[in-house]
Amino acid sequence: MKLEVDVAIIGAGTAGLAAYRAAKAAGARAVIIEGGPYGTTCARVGCMPSKLLIAAAEAAHAIERAPGFGVHAGEPRIDGREVMDRVRRERDRFVGFVVRGVEGIPAADRIEGRARFLDAHTLQVEGGPTIEARAVVIATGSHPTVPPMLRGLGDRLVVNDDVFSWDALPRSVAVFGPGVIGLELGQALARLGVRVVILGRGGRLGPITDPVIHRAALEAFTAELDLDPDAHVARVERQGDEVQIEYRARDGATRVERFEYALAATGRAPNMSGLDLARAGVELDAQGVPFTDPFTLQAGKSAIFVAGDAANIAPLLHEAADEGRIAGENAARFPKVHPGRRRAPLGIIFTDPQVAIVGGGYGALKSVPHVAGEVSFADQGRARVMLRNRGHLRVYADPASGRFLGAEMVGPDAEHIGHLLAWAVQARMTVGEMLEMPFYHPVVEEGLRTALRDVAARMEESRRAAA
Repeated sequence: MKLEVDVAIIGAGTAGLAAYRAAKAAGARAVIIEGGPYGTTCARVGCMPSKLLIAAAEAAHAIERAPGFGVHAGEPRIDGREVMDRVRRERDRFVGFVVRGVEGIPAADRIEGRARFLDAHTLQVEGGPTIEARAVVIATGSHPTVPPMLRGLGDRLVVNDDVFSWDALPRSVAVFGPGVIGLELGQALARLGVRVVILGRGGRLGPITDPVIHRAALEAFTAELDLDPDAHVARVERQGDEVQIEYRARDGATRVERFEYALAATGRAPNMSGLDLARAGVELDAQGVPFTDPFTLQAGKSAIFVAGDAANIAPLLHEAADEGRIAGENAARFPKVHPGRRRAPLGIIFTDPQVAIVGGGYGALKSVPHVAGEVSFADQGRARVMLRNRGHLRVYADPASGRFLGAEMVGPDAEHIGHLLAWAVQARMTVGEMLEMPFYHPVVEEGLRTALRDVAARMEESRRAAA
């Protein structure tokens, strides 16, 4: 069987669905191809089930913090089976919403099976039709990567995809990788009574690049977690039904410990295997991913577009939806390709304290003239009231124009403050304009005002020094 269409989309996740809708809205004949179960990475194994686990951990931690307010509720009893039952039940509900949305697509536009390229405009679907398309969107998502050191652990090795299939909580877990996933899941499991160690290499904590914020985050997290972002692991091996790990700890001592599971939270890689991209005639990077323009999502000058986690530009749900829309629109009007509007960069880690990176953070500004202002939350009024007075905020501005450039933060309510700051970056606001906005009392956002006043004062000093 042979089909001729304007646009073929490979992958029915967040980016793929957005690309399909955009192509159809542009009047294109489009089909969407999926070789696995319907339901996005976010709904099945990503942002939603992880937040369900974090919510349970926050409930347990609230009981532990209560004596600080003079409230004594007794020792909490955590039922791991009940915790995981709610995680899976609510996860399945979120997945159901996505699946129903996919099933609302006309059956003629939905093709099940794995697709591979025969040439730049022709796809062969396994067990299905040959599809000739004027343009193709690759939105195949990503998969967890596992370092060689962990590959011999058999069923004692898990990735984040596996965690949400547990029937109950394990006794102990060694988390490899203090990135977003490792920090979120590691802290959540620890607060739910699981013995946890989080081990990294190189010293990094998630996407944090500002040394001041890194120190504040490390201080906050190590106050409750066995966390070493530069552990120098010497040996990892399976011993019966356990994992034995030998590593050098932060105090310089060598530790040999056993855990029920090793959780690899060591990054994700685009799903490109099996697509036969060599036949598509596009230039590939070292990972086998097409070089893709971040504003048009076009691979070189070809009729192939790459979006979402498959593009590996900004693997976040809201970015995947934007990329899918841009790729779908450009695929529909190919060869007339236009850059799409990208939003201000925003990243959040749902730890406690939370982390927010706005405008690319300090790392994006190292070669750009900027001035930094800051505030510690140790004595911030509202934060102390809530016993959440941990963390630090740094904001960055252009000393010549006064324009706000971005921020890095570890502290209370970073998910909300991060949004306010991302909106300010996208609106190209100056620090002066931001300080003209209302700040209620008493709120955590007053800490933001302190940081903005600090950067404003430093800009004034910079101007005087230059005069």
